[in-house]
Amino acid sequence: MEVILLERVTKLGQMGETVRVKDGFARNYLLPSGKALRATAANKKRFEEQRVQLEARNLELKKEATTVAEKLDGQSFVIIRQAGETGQLYGSVSTRDIAETVTAAGFSLSRNQVALKSPIKSIGLHKVPVQLHPEVEVAITVNVARSPEEAERQAKGETITVVESATMADLGLEVGAALAEAGGEEA
Repeated sequence: MEVILLERVTKLGQMGETVRVKDGFARNYLLPSGKALRATAANKKRFEEQRVQLEARNLELKKEATTVAEKLDGQSFVIIRQAGETGQLYGSVSTRDIAETVTAAGFSLSRNQVALKSPIKSIGLHKVPVQLHPEVEVAITVNVARSPEEAERQAKGETITVVESATMADLGLEVGAALAEAGGEEA
């Protein structure tokens, strides 16, 4: 299906371009969200009449996104989750979780604006791109930790290891001693 884009769509085209897309993409996303019109003669004429208004609205939205981007760029947000000893999360941190955390911090953000390629499944600091407008993108840091204290340590740059190597050696000696006493053999 051919559509006329009413705004810039990532990996598709600029405002005013007539592009060919799959029917389902047009019917289910572009047309209902107001990002495109079917490329008929009447719609092409309507678009040309409204082009100035659409460009003005796009510039206004871009300006608003730029002001928010200045405040949001480089911000760090802490998300507390349960994780195993290796740092693997028992669940994952998705775009919805990130959007809720950022919104709770006073910014207006929807989960569709968080450009996370795959869910976060481990503790640590993660750079996450946020697309506030098709032409405005910023990066935020998501600090996933098991506790607020651990999040502070990670923010300072410490690497979080669950079991320190000295502790592991002590555990190995204790297990070896227990085995030697129980079975009469040395470990």
